Amino acid sequence: MLDIFNYFEHAPVAWVIFVGLFSLLVGSFLNVVIYRLPIMLERDWKRECQLLFEDEGVKLPIDIPTDKFNLVFPHSHCPSCKSPVKPWQNIPVLSYLVQKGKCSHCQTSISIRYPFIEILTAIAGMIAAVQFGFSEQTLWALLFSYLLISMCFIDFDTMLLPDQLTLSMLWLGLLANLSATFVPLEDAVIGAVAGYMILWTIFQSFKLLTGKEGMGFGDFKLLAALGAWMGWQSLLLIVLMSSVVGAVAGIIILRLQEKHQQAIPFGPYLAIAGWISFYWQEQIVEFYMNTWVR
Repeated sequence: MLDIFNYFEHAPVAWVIFVGLFSLLVGSFLNVVIYRLPIMLERDWKRECQLLFEDEGVKLPIDIPTDKFNLVFPHSHCPSCKSPVKPWQNIPVLSYLVQKGKCSHCQTSISIRYPFIEILTAIAGMIAAVQFGFSEQTLWALLFSYLLISMCFIDFDTMLLPDQLTLSMLWLGLLANLSATFVPLEDAVIGAVAGYMILWTIFQSFKLLTGKEGMGFGDFKLLAALGAWMGWQSLLLIVLMSSVVGAVAGIIILRLQEKHQQAIPFGPYLAIAGWISFYWQEQIVEFYMNTWVR
């Protein structure tokens, strides 16, 4: 084992390739998380509601599936014909290309998003390996990226940011910075508190002025988690970047949609801005200062 560590330490290219391949496999698992976690949460909420009302003597007409459903069971299968996916048919990206993006049994098209997320995760992993080399920082940066990718797509699909992910990311950020891995612990704690309070204040102000809720509480927790990883100094850049990108994307989406009242998730823009700031905050600030501040 020590020989492998020594090899990666002195062979950065091999380390980057290894992390990329490992992240490719993780990306396949993230596809499962993105699809199944919201369903698991919905089932749990239904069970809790049913138990709550049963205690009051009320029977709710809620149909809750009783089959075992989690991140492991049931095994991967085609959603159309229910045929099980064999291990050799579940190789990230390669299986999709070999099967030409279709189920090998019923020939139903498979969404290109699956290999896209796998490739995206691999690229994020390789960037972490290039940025931090063979170090503890890379391992933390991988966790950071994996969590953000999961939350980004879950929020895009369901308008939900599960506490299981946002709070886990927050505590992991504080844990990582116990030894000042990325920022001093003091900055991380202030960042977590300030991140939550910034969006909470915006939320309350908007609600007071309009009577409407402009974002969800999951967004507060996500920005708090980003503050825990990067410190309070990063929050202004993250909020500005996510707001600008979110506003532009929102205008485009609304123009393409027939119904202009549909809500747009803010979490993906926070996640993207947070990930970019994690690696290139100094360069972005320096570019801004040199370009716009005289």
